[in-house]
Amino acid sequence: MTEDRTPQRRRIVVIGVGNRYRGDDAVGRVVARRLAAVVPGHVEVLEGDGAATELLNAWAGVEAAIVVDAVVSGAPPGTVHRVDAHASPISPRIFGRTTHGLGVAEAVALGRALGELPAHLVVFGIEAGPTGVGEDPSPPVLGAVDEVVRRVRDEIRSLETHAADA
Repeated sequence: MTEDRTPQRRRIVVIGVGNRYRGDDAVGRVVARRLAAVVPGHVEVLEGDGAATELLNAWAGVEAAIVVDAVVSGAPPGTVHRVDAHASPISPRIFGRTTHGLGVAEAVALGRALGELPAHLVVFGIEAGPTGVGEDPSPPVLGAVDEVVRRVRDEIRSLETHAADA
C-alpha cells in the first residue's frame, strides 16, 4: 500500500448572505457569485438568506467558513469589516440589522453555545446603504465587492498554507 503524501486540503465553505431583491443587502450574494468563478474547486461557495439555522447547516462539519453579509454600523456605505468569530464577538447591532432578521450574529452565538463553530470562522461585513425593495446595490457597496473577493481569496490561501505546514 502506498501512502498519500498530498497535503490534505481543509474543507472550506464561503457563504454569501443577503436578499437579492433589497438593494445593498444583496452584496453577500454578489461576492459569492464572483468568488464561485475564481476559488479552487474544493472550496464550496453558497448563497443564502442568512437565517441562523441555514448558516449552522452550511458550516456544519467544515474546518473553515467565511461568511459575507451586509452590515449597518453607521460607517460609510462600502466600508469593509472583518471579524474573526473566535477572537471577537459578532455584534448583533452590526450584523443583525439587515432585511433577513435573525442571522449571522445569532448563528455564531448559537454555534458557540452548541460547540458547533468551525475551527476557523471569519465574517466580512460590507457597510450597507439603501435596502429598498427592487433596488440594485449602490455604487459604494459594489465598489467594495472586488476588495472583499480579494480578501476572501487571501483567507483561503492562508488556510491552505497553514494546512500544508501542519
